[in-house]
Amino acid sequence: MRVILTTAFLLGCSNIFMTFAWYAHLKNLAHRPWIVAALVSWGIAFFEYMIQVPANRIGHHVLNVGQLKILQEVITLAVFVPFSVLYMKERIRLDFLWAGLCILGAVFFIFRQKLFGT
Repeated sequence: MRVILTTAFLLGCSNIFMTFAWYAHLKNLAHRPWIVAALVSWGIAFFEYMIQVPANRIGHHVLNVGQLKILQEVITLAVFVPFSVLYMKERIRLDFLWAGLCILGAVFFIFRQKLFGT
């Protein structure tokens, strides 16, 4: 369980960098040429990868690749929704709930063997 929690924590940290690299330029660099936004985003993404790669390597000791991917998607949604509402000032929508329920279904199916031992 410690390995999964460590992996989830690192993926959460990496996801914060990823979300800013992918979307913050839409707010902060909208007046700049796209190449500037791309270079800044690549610089931020470097830190994402410096955390994400070790996270996946640690997690792969106890999780398979599909489980790592679904864990990443859950964390992505958990980071993206507050980012879009609090930082980008977008309205919270019911679509976030539906997306979360779909991801919850994916979590069930990808982890059911670990949960139920079948």
